[in-house]
Amino acid sequence: MPVPGKALETRRPYQHIADQIRTLIHSGNFPTGSRLPPERDLALQLGISRPSLREALIALEIEGSVEIRMGSGIYVCTPPERGVQVTVALGESPVELMEARAVLEGAVVVIACARVDADGLARLADNLEAMRREIEQGRSPLEFDRRFHLSIAEMSGNSVLVRIINTLFDERHSPISSKLSGRFESPRTWAIALKEHEAIYRALENRDPLAAQTAIRTHLKSSSKRWFGG
Repeated sequence: MPVPGKALETRRPYQHIADQIRTLIHSGNFPTGSRLPPERDLALQLGISRPSLREALIALEIEGSVEIRMGSGIYVCTPPERGVQVTVALGESPVELMEARAVLEGAVVVIACARVDADGLARLADNLEAMRREIEQGRSPLEFDRRFHLSIAEMSGNSVLVRIINTLFDERHSPISSKLSGRFESPRTWAIALKEHEAIYRALENRDPLAAQTAIRTHLKSSSKRWFGG
């Protein structure tokens, strides 16, 4: 019987997939030092999507079971202690996280359009300029990216929505999201994200809710594609 007041942990899909791959490794299908099949083939073999597979492989890399070598493949490392049988939670699924953000922020930006004012637009413009400076200097503009999205939430005037969006954005600092972003983000991808932010800004400036919703959902979907492809 569940303990009152204690939520049961829901295992993420990437944990189950990582467990499957670890079982294949421990059973001798993929000896230490061998290369796993290409992502496309392994995804077909396991009957899963490539983004879900990529999350699982990142989880296995964090625990030390595999090494991902960009441009070369995924290699089996010396297996961890046999006691390691299940993958621990390393944060929310990045795929599901971006889907949730697209749904929520797509609704919030519509409210923001109805309440946008000069001060709010000025804050967004400052964030865009700060992002531009960081990118030009070869630094990650993640903090100003965060401020941009939170500034839009603040325009809604709903403190609950601000807290939820803040929590979702801060999931980017989880082990699995941090590993993915560190591997696939670059000055080039951040420059693309900046242009997407500018499209959101223009829609808010024009008080066009449909354009703003389309722009922010396109941005978050494109961000996911930059991490996972396809």
